[in-house]
Amino acid sequence: MTIVPENDTPFPENVDRLFTDCRVATMVSGRYNSMENAALAVAGDKITWIGPKNALPDPLPGNPPVTDCNNHWILPGFVDCHTHLIWAGSRAKEFEIRLAGASYADIATAGGGIFSTVKATRAADEDMLFNLASRRMAHFLNQGITTVEIKSGYGLDLKSELKMLAVVGRLQQAFPPHIEATFLGAHAVPLEFTGRSDDYVRQVVDVMLPEVKRQGIATAVDVFCETIAFSRAQTRQVFEKAKELGFAVKLHAEQLSDSNGTALAAEMGALSCDHLEYLSEHGAKKMADHGTVAVLLPGAFHYLKETRVPPVETFRQLAVPMAVATDLNPGSSPVFSMLPVLNMACLLFGLTCEQALAGATFHGAAALGLADRKGSLARGKDADFVIWDVDTPADLCYFTGITPLKQVVIGGKPIRLEN
Repeated sequence: MTIVPENDTPFPENVDRLFTDCRVATMVSGRYNSMENAALAVAGDKITWIGPKNALPDPLPGNPPVTDCNNHWILPGFVDCHTHLIWAGSRAKEFEIRLAGASYADIATAGGGIFSTVKATRAADEDMLFNLASRRMAHFLNQGITTVEIKSGYGLDLKSELKMLAVVGRLQQAFPPHIEATFLGAHAVPLEFTGRSDDYVRQVVDVMLPEVKRQGIATAVDVFCETIAFSRAQTRQVFEKAKELGFAVKLHAEQLSDSNGTALAAEMGALSCDHLEYLSEHGAKKMADHGTVAVLLPGAFHYLKETRVPPVETFRQLAVPMAVATDLNPGSSPVFSMLPVLNMACLLFGLTCEQALAGATFHGAAALGLADRKGSLARGKDADFVIWDVDTPADLCYFTGITPLKQVVIGGKPIRLEN
């Protein structure tokens, strides 16, 4: 499908930069909306015009700098809407243990898994965490990720959770991508609260959430609702307090079993529910009724060698928007690029290439409450996009082991990438 989304819009008088001789997939409404022989104009940090090159005025008003894209493809920058990017320590040994037959739940129950990461993250000072996370952020940028969500959740006490969120703030100052910070204090019951999960939930609700709000260092609150983490009732307690304080909410849901947390989250206005391998049709209908985004995380599915896939066909039938994300974390998804995630979303979950790319752009932005700014290319949207040296957008799902990226533009400015 070829469209000319800005054909009837006069070319703006003020243009800071013009990109010409390109092919564009706008991803508006989650569709390619492809355009050949196109041009895209930027003023400040916004897109001001998209249209056919032959519709450009001659001469150009203001004589802006022009970037010749050499017929490469422009797509929205990737929106990675679910990551645990900040941590210390290594879980490579656990990978070997899982290969020998232990399950993720077995390792967690024995005091490994997330608890080994919590121990290392608590011990690391803020500068160390920032340095570790900076390397990951630089790599993300080189992979075309221009918006990223980062969760806390490896501190599990007030001091350490605040330390992680402080690192998120420093990353936002140091790197061009837009970052959304999510408080995930209810990620697991810390070892010092073993057998007292209700007491820990009260700590999250009465102490952590108010302090995170007071400091203004997160925009959303997440909970892991699962048999090895928090119950549906405990999740409700956290969500009720979070919404009272003005946070958006989202949920790790139905990853290892059906806890019916998704229905609760949807009814409480959650932006997204993530994982969803064990989601029931009832839960999916609740998501459809309340406009909740399904975030699919094929990296974790792959690394944990799961066999039950999320109900993708049900999502299609109910028109539930599907985002995809790396779920970058040290235990179950050490995936540092959206490109293999796109490939896995197609091969493991049955998404089309267009659906996978929509999940990494348009629907990913919706999962963060940013659909009015990010995730698609249209007049008035943030000028966050990537120029790719591919023959077709589907190549981004098809290729593995290569990153055919030519240029990243964030806020209208070409970004110098690290080698």
